Amino acid sequence: MTDFEWGLIEPLLPNKPRGVPRVDDRRVLDGIFWVLRSGATWRDIPERYGPYTTCFNRFRRWTAAGVWDGLMDAVTSPSDDGIAMIDGTSVRAHHLAATLKADHQDRCLGRSRGGLTTKIHAVTDSKGLPIKIAITPGHAHDLTAASALLNDLPPGAMLLADKAYDADWLRAEVRARRSWANIAPKSNRKSPIVFSPWLYRKRNLIERFFSKLKCYRRIATRYDKLGTNFLAMTKLACVRLTLRHNESTA
Repeated sequence: MTDFEWGLIEPLLPNKPRGVPRVDDRRVLDGIFWVLRSGATWRDIPERYGPYTTCFNRFRRWTAAGVWDGLMDAVTSPSDDGIAMIDGTSVRAHHLAATLKADHQDRCLGRSRGGLTTKIHAVTDSKGLPIKIAITPGHAHDLTAASALLNDLPPGAMLLADKAYDADWLRAEVRARRSWANIAPKSNRKSPIVFSPWLYRKRNLIERFFSKLKCYRRIATRYDKLGTNFLAMTKLACVRLTLRHNESTA
């Protein structure tokens, strides 16, 4: 991590004093980011980041404590122009990630054309930076997570989405928030709608966001058995992308 990134992250980490000296949080977090980027197993973490058990245990404790949620809420925010984009992408699961029992409540895996997959749903701003993120089993429709992701859609915003989100109930929800849904209509739509192809072209930024997200090998392939761990890694990647963007434009 750069000093800019650490300066924003450090105040948001739990730092309770202990009797036994602990491995420095920055060092451990660098190890977690190394796993996120490389996709390697926790056992392969280089010694310079401390014991791999420390990195994994602290990752799990901070996941349970909601630290990654707090980090994402702190560094992400909607853009001032009121444009939001929503979409989803599928991630294929590694065969070792599918070893949990099929009825496990935190599996979050579904069978689609690509085999066992998990779907990442995201809302981004007009710069292609993440605002909210969620995951569902891979066979779930894109609309499954739309209502929860759009809870914080500000009044007067414009939502850009592809044909998968062309549903009357979603358009009604967006109107109820005094916003406009510029969603590409399906070919079988009977009732006419207002749609701007010129504004819709900006939606390519969310596709670029998913492309950047999958540069992190822990996201491009799901190695985590638990859905909570995979979601935590996805949020960490979102935090890293946002901080890198903010640092480059500072």
